[in-house]
Amino acid sequence: MSGTVKKVTDVAFKASKKIDWEGMAKLLVSDEARKEFANLRRAFDEVNSALQTKFSQEPEPIDWEYYRKGIGSRLVDMYKQAYESVEIPKFVDTVTPEYKPKFDALLVELKDAEEQSLKESERLEKEIADVQELKKKLSTMTADEYFEKHPELKKKFDDEIRNDYWGY
Repeated sequence: MSGTVKKVTDVAFKASKKIDWEGMAKLLVSDEARKEFANLRRAFDEVNSALQTKFSQEPEPIDWEYYRKGIGSRLVDMYKQAYESVEIPKFVDTVTPEYKPKFDALLVELKDAEEQSLKESERLEKEIADVQELKKKLSTMTADEYFEKHPELKKKFDDEIRNDYWGY
């Protein structure tokens, strides 16, 4: 196996160990997102499995002597020389350097959005608690107690009654 393929296989294997699939799944809120996430995980597992099985084995060495006996030295030596002259090009990753900064920026943006969302959730939960408390107070409050706290409404109701806006 070429060194590059071995490195790619090792990196993919290590990456699969570091991925917190369950943690990410807990963050999903919609059924469609969960479905897409399951598809992503399945695809990752398939590729990772292929890398582990297909590329993790060294090829068996060629027994040149065996072929020399059956074919002849001259022809086998030509094939051996051609085989050994083949160079597998090294993989040069040109994509990661281009997209890594964008990905890192998105991670920072995601973290900021998560913090803002948590703050907004806290604010809304407090507001809900305040409204529920006010509702509780209002349900037990008499009209006189309410108008005592809001004299402008008492005046408005009195004016409407006095001017016969209610049609009685």
